[in-house]
Amino acid sequence: MMHPDGVQYRLATPLTIEPMRKRDIKAVLAIEEQVYPRPWSAALFQSELALDETRCYLVARCERKVVGYGGLMMALSDGHITTVAVDPTQRRRGIARHIMLALCRDAVGRGAEALTLEVRMGNRAAQELYRRFAFVPVGVRKDYYDFPTGREDALVMWAHDVAKPEYAALLEALERR
Repeated sequence: MMHPDGVQYRLATPLTIEPMRKRDIKAVLAIEEQVYPRPWSAALFQSELALDETRCYLVARCERKVVGYGGLMMALSDGHITTVAVDPTQRRRGIARHIMLALCRDAVGRGAEALTLEVRMGNRAAQELYRRFAFVPVGVRKDYYDFPTGREDALVMWAHDVAKPEYAALLEALERR
């Protein structure tokens, strides 16, 4: 994978995407605390894992180490990406793309016809990733994120028609990259 600065990065070990388990929460929290000013609690992750009929939480591992994670919540025929995070030392290596691939496929497998998410207005890298998955901006949630340093708006993005063959082809193309 080519980083925008022209340096090529490769994962030293194979990446695997697996269902998040309770035993993964400690490692997930370590990443959560690095990337979010108001991290989710262990109890919140545990309650989400218990709702497996409408939720999908995944971890990305390099060998045994958790290097990223993501979550999906289903509401009727809509899938909502609840979270995607990667260890800051492992960014720009395609980990978030692999997490998104797995979440999108899980959502489609659960009958999703559309996907949605919120992303910080200032997080251009994440917005670009989501655009590759056919997410388009549809609105703004004012002051959605509450940080100790202030509030930030969220960009609301949707991907429609994800149950169609064209979206499956898009996911296949993203996986081949």
